[in-house]
Amino acid sequence: MPFLHIVVLTIIQGITEFLPVSSSGHLVLVPLVTGWQDQGLVMDVAVHVGTLAAVLVYFWRDLGQILLGWLGGKWGRRDRRLGRALGFYVVISAVPVIVAGGVIYALGHAVLRDPEIVAWATVGFGILLYLADRMGMTIRTVEHLTFAHVLFIGFAQVLALVPGASRSGVTMTAARWLGYERPAAARFAMLMSIPVIAASGAVAGFEVWQQGDPIVYGSAGLAAALSFLVALIAIAGLLALIRRVSFTPFVIYRLALGGAVLVWLYYLA
Repeated sequence: MPFLHIVVLTIIQGITEFLPVSSSGHLVLVPLVTGWQDQGLVMDVAVHVGTLAAVLVYFWRDLGQILLGWLGGKWGRRDRRLGRALGFYVVISAVPVIVAGGVIYALGHAVLRDPEIVAWATVGFGILLYLADRMGMTIRTVEHLTFAHVLFIGFAQVLALVPGASRSGVTMTAARWLGYERPAAARFAMLMSIPVIAASGAVAGFEVWQQGDPIVYGSAGLAAALSFLVALIAIAGLLALIRRVSFTPFVIYRLALGGAVLVWLYYLA
């Protein structure tokens, strides 16, 4: 893959992975807009792995709290309890989407990579995000997570298997419906991404290993490294932004993007 293609993909992935605008949807649309050959699942997941590393670095305190909660040690009882609970919730939240993703992978993982599906999902789930953000209360933080709430958000995450829905978008939407504050919704959505991206990265890594192509190794590694840097900046920017504004700017972007793609597909293509 040409260097320019890799740079464009990693910038798009790094910026959109944690914004509620669907990184997978953008990656599906890139070949449509540019005329480039579809980058394929391996490159898609390579840039996702780069964003995974960004989450691990940015949320090292949360991960440390989880580890200390599981391992014990000289720490407050309440902090250990919160750490154990948070780790348990992150793991449980990933079960529905990993199971559903495994089924889709077995059936053929390219089945949903359709620009028309991306466009409608971008619009539809954008409207749901707007309604949840406008109607949901802002009274809960991550410390208020319950098993029932986590299951609800986890099953909502299954919808993210539709490109255009946005994994971070549907989880933030579900959390806002339940009354979680915007920073809390975004924080848990990003922590939820850790086991999900790790699982998909393991599957794609096995595919790359089977191909045994050093060019694929090099391109995927470069894409992962660049997406890590961009994603790290995007995470900090998102968390700073939603402390000051609602999700409405992202909704407007989704409606504009989805509407433009639909117009192009139905009237201009």
